[in-house]
Amino acid sequence: MVAGDENSSRKVEITLADDTSAPIAATSDEAATAEAAPAEEAKAPLDKADTMLIFVSTALVLFMTLPGLALFYAGMVRRKNVLSTMMYSFGSAAVVSVVWVIIGYSIAYGEGNAFMGDFSKIMLAGISSDTVDGIPEIIDVIFQMTFAIITVAIISGSVAERMKFSAFLIFSALWVVLVYAPICHWVWGGGWLGSDGALDFAGGTVVHINSGVAGLVAAYMIGKRMGLGKESMAPHNLTLTLVGASILWVGWFGFNGGSAYAADGTAGMALVVTQVAAAAAALSWLAAERIVRGKGSALGAASGAIAGLVVITPAAGFVTVGGGLVMGLIGGVVCFWAVTGLKRLLKADDALDAFGLHGIGGIVGALLTAVFASEFIMGSDAPASVMTQLWIQIKGVVATIVYSGVLTFIILKVIDLVVGIRAEVDDERMGLDLSQHGERVE
Repeated sequence: MVAGDENSSRKVEITLADDTSAPIAATSDEAATAEAAPAEEAKAPLDKADTMLIFVSTALVLFMTLPGLALFYAGMVRRKNVLSTMMYSFGSAAVVSVVWVIIGYSIAYGEGNAFMGDFSKIMLAGISSDTVDGIPEIIDVIFQMTFAIITVAIISGSVAERMKFSAFLIFSALWVVLVYAPICHWVWGGGWLGSDGALDFAGGTVVHINSGVAGLVAAYMIGKRMGLGKESMAPHNLTLTLVGASILWVGWFGFNGGSAYAADGTAGMALVVTQVAAAAAALSWLAAERIVRGKGSALGAASGAIAGLVVITPAAGFVTVGGGLVMGLIGGVVCFWAVTGLKRLLKADDALDAFGLHGIGGIVGALLTAVFASEFIMGSDAPASVMTQLWIQIKGVVATIVYSGVLTFIILKVIDLVVGIRAEVDDERMGLDLSQHGERVE
């Protein structure tokens, strides 16, 4: 993130040209100039390589939502809900983009206190094209915007095929301000979790646990799809899902690689472990599926790769290749269990497994980050004790679950009282493509 000015209040002294070493007071103009110098030096000059890294990474992360996540989710629903499912992602991009520049970025990255930023950056106040600390802050604004967009879009997987589009747009606006931005501040914006030493390289807590828990709460509140368990809910086009998963995999390089904020070896290592973890998780998911169901499916391979990408996200800049490999293998198996066994135990209709993949995958990744964080990669910044770091990670996980769960419940309850969150019975039976958008896939 772009750093703030350091305190530049220093005693100014000058030395006589002769042998006397006694300091004398500078003139007021000289003092002002000398005091201003440290503040100017606190800002790093523009680094074109780092700036280009974030520029490209921004495009890749937005590409993850549009069209990556939109296609990934759309292929798994019934034909009558394809367009409405894609519109959740499209709507997220539209709403969050506007809300982020108005107030979201300020709450996430304004100075504020340990729990939320202040309102000093509303409508990006004080940020110009010349506001630079290594990279232009305005580029960081949109880079972080893309993280907020995909976090909200992930939640839609839990409520697909039954949530009113208007209610989802209202929810997106309120949730990104009241839930996402404060948790983002906790971890990356100078808040209490970051100060405690919580490790979250690219969003295991901020993005995945946050969205997964919100999705689970939303699934409980909105209820199960009509006909679940009685009618076929089979995916209508897994080709779309595989294409979407492939786009997500590629886009994740911007997600994790860009979070290094420097075109250096850390970014390169983040890319390698991201690739290895995704591949390992796809294989371990397929193996688990083969053992349990007798066949490894295309949907399983896609889901496994996403699970690996989620698990490695908080650790991408902190672990070795070996650590990434093991995390991927564990993540694939655990997330397979989450979307099968755990899903049945929870009895929630998490339609497209936002909680199983992102919530559980994020929790696993956050905890394993403490185990596999490597001094070889992190140097002197590596945790001194695995158990101490694990406790810090646990605090972050629990705090995120509680805050996201409670606030999501409140937001949805208010929206339900005002406009209703679930489509009417006839509208749901007709399909949300026609009932919400007046269109259909032929």
